Amino acid sequence: MTSFDDAAYKVAEFLLQIKAVKLQPEQPFTWASGLKSPIYCDNRKTLSYPKIRTYIRQHFVDVINENFAKPDVIAGVATGGIAIGALVAQEMGLPFIYVRSEAKKHGLTNMIEGEVTKGQSVVVIEDLISTGGSSLKAVDALREKGCEVKGMVAIFTYGFDESVQNFKKAKCRVETLTNYNTLITAAVEKEYIDKNNIKSLEEWRANPAKWSESFAVK
Repeated sequence: MTSFDDAAYKVAEFLLQIKAVKLQPEQPFTWASGLKSPIYCDNRKTLSYPKIRTYIRQHFVDVINENFAKPDVIAGVATGGIAIGALVAQEMGLPFIYVRSEAKKHGLTNMIEGEVTKGQSVVVIEDLISTGGSSLKAVDALREKGCEVKGMVAIFTYGFDESVQNFKKAKCRVETLTNYNTLITAAVEKEYIDKNNIKSLEEWRANPAKWSESFAVK
């Protein structure tokens, strides 16, 4: 059986291959926050590749079974976690719901879409974890509904210290299919980036704001 470490490397390889993750340390992207970043991630692209989305779906199932046992419900975080979450729920034969970033302004003003009842156990599916803020809003909404949130599984995390602390504070276990360190290792070994870029990429991950400021000065 493939180990999770091997699978994490494979997922990272897939993300790089289809440019779901792009690395440009010398020509950084500008995030919505205005900060410069050497990485841009859009994991929704995986849905366009049947082989890759199937591999990711199955890896989600393996990680859930290994770490959380079978929950009552699978919940996707809007919008990136909806499609892959539905695929995971289908594979596991479980009900699926999704959690909006905020309650609707009309109709029933739902934040949670689908049927879930107090006391049910839930595993939350996310595509990307940055600081963890938006992801944990979904966890809070489910807990307020009376659900037992077993934890969250995401495709990718930047591994920021802030996100680690946020999940710890929220007492929410999080597992990811792959992560920043694995991605950088795969990117160098598969020659998506030059090994001379590693230091810059590590500096960004350690302090994105400082990295962005220093780049702006150049």
